[in-house]
Amino acid sequence: MSGGVPHRSSRVRQIVRGPRPESVPALVARACALVGLLDVAGGVFPRFRHSRMHTFAEVLPGSFGPFAAALSLSAGVLLLLLAHGLRRGKRRAWRAAVVLLPAGAVAQFVYRHSVVGALISVALLVPLLLHRDQFAALPDPRSRWRALANFVLMGAGSLGLGLVIVSVHPNRLIGDPSLADRITHVLYGLFGFEGPVDYQGNTSWTVAFSLGALGWITAVTTIYLAFRPEHPAARLTEDDEVRLRALLDKHGRRDSLGHFALRRDKAVVFSPSGKAAVTYRVVSGVMLASGDPIGDVEAWPGAIERFMDEAKAHSWTPAVMGCSETGGEVWTRETGLDALELGDEAVVDVADFSLAGRAMRNVRQMVKRIERAGYETRVRRVRDLGEAELERVRRASEDWRGTDTERGFSMALGRIGDAADGDCLIATAHKADEVPGEYGDLKAILHFVPWGPDGASLDLMRRDRSADPGMNELLIVAALQAAPKFGIARVSLNFAMFRAALARGEKIGAGPVLRAWRGLLVFLSRWFQIESLYKFNAKFQPRWEPRFVVYRASGDLPRIGFAAMQAEGFVNLALPLPRFLRRRSAAARVCAHTVAERDVRAA
Repeated sequence: MSGGVPHRSSRVRQIVRGPRPESVPALVARACALVGLLDVAGGVFPRFRHSRMHTFAEVLPGSFGPFAAALSLSAGVLLLLLAHGLRRGKRRAWRAAVVLLPAGAVAQFVYRHSVVGALISVALLVPLLLHRDQFAALPDPRSRWRALANFVLMGAGSLGLGLVIVSVHPNRLIGDPSLADRITHVLYGLFGFEGPVDYQGNTSWTVAFSLGALGWITAVTTIYLAFRPEHPAARLTEDDEVRLRALLDKHGRRDSLGHFALRRDKAVVFSPSGKAAVTYRVVSGVMLASGDPIGDVEAWPGAIERFMDEAKAHSWTPAVMGCSETGGEVWTRETGLDALELGDEAVVDVADFSLAGRAMRNVRQMVKRIERAGYETRVRRVRDLGEAELERVRRASEDWRGTDTERGFSMALGRIGDAADGDCLIATAHKADEVPGEYGDLKAILHFVPWGPDGASLDLMRRDRSADPGMNELLIVAALQAAPKFGIARVSLNFAMFRAALARGEKIGAGPVLRAWRGLLVFLSRWFQIESLYKFNAKFQPRWEPRFVVYRASGDLPRIGFAAMQAEGFVNLALPLPRFLRRRSAAARVCAHTVAERDVRAA
């Protein structure tokens, strides 16, 4: 293996080590969560405060009376909200806990005259102060959408907890209020008004103060998130993009995913020498890199070290999606992370590709049938398309997309027709109709990005839903046949997740575990196209290149998987804009970028 990377026969490197000791932030977070839960229980359930657990409850926040119940509930909810930030070592969560715990201790002493209860809060405060250096993580990227999400989630949680508060005093209820009355009482109480439910004695005040506390917490946290300064996710700057393109010009042929590092919704860290870089995106606290580092393999360790330092500074979970075997070896060697085979990339060597032979019969027949139906293909560089045709291609690609959001992260560029991407390849299918459509005779699009000077990587496939089946096969064959004209010797197609398991699981002699695993993958393929992508790629008789996920601990894999699904567009937690607004926004971005490029050229 070249570039100073030692060869290993094993495709997956698993580092065997004992369980990691739990960190101080994790222990403090557990303590905060436990006290928070007991706080909520002490403020909500009267039997908890007055039963045999009363002796134990005396040493926890919360006491008798409406003020103490509301205070207990507020402290519990706030500590629960802070627990996640404390676990990640966030500086702002630490500051909030340092302020909240003494305030809670003072309030306990004033309302309950409980010295022991106050000491519990102080005891939790001590490790926070002694280990303050471990709570130094910087804020995550954030936007105003967090305020709306907080309002929805906290509102729903407050409504549910409010129903519990209203219903846990059955012996004090006056009459038999219906569920609608109880919900109305909760809604009124969250805004500080009296509702239709009434109780005997001081219970009405206790319920009113508790509901008011929930409404206050919801309002304050939402207002804080709405008016705090935005900390948007990092994006590629013009200088970053220029430096990355220079690295790709020298070392781009090493990794077929290299050009996708130029997505402008990624951030980048460079090695100290500037000869290597790692691009990434932060999703739900996971710092996701994709593919191999860019640049000289000898400088990869420096870029990887910068990546890990950035992850540590923000307390992000580091992960790499889709790196090659060489990349996986360097990542695991330099960081102590683990690697696991994720799937295979289909690579077709142009010189070996032919439609002849029994193995290619289905593809050959489909291509011939579509050509007889009147379709023709064109394969060109992006720079060779006129502006009017390029605009049609852009609009068609947007309208033919099968999902509301643009999918792709590790193997998608996220744009078509940018002036800086003139080397990209576009294969289009055309058929003259009696009544021309909105996009003329355009019926399907394939977009390829450069893979060094002699390769291409498939970026996206889009087609008119009214076109005949087989458009993708037609255009892939056309691109492979035209590749020598453009000096392209190898073409990377789609990535097939868990390809090895699917292939081995259907062979004779496969064991029950492997067959069960394959059966699960086939079942999941109803939603994630796992099996269909594998079978589609296999039609072109490619060679399979393994790709890996690099991760810190097995417990991080579910979180990394969910973050990867968000990055790839399979899970969208943001509120979607109406389609006409998305289209206008996309057009505005394209126009703005075009104007900026013209200004730069003019300067």
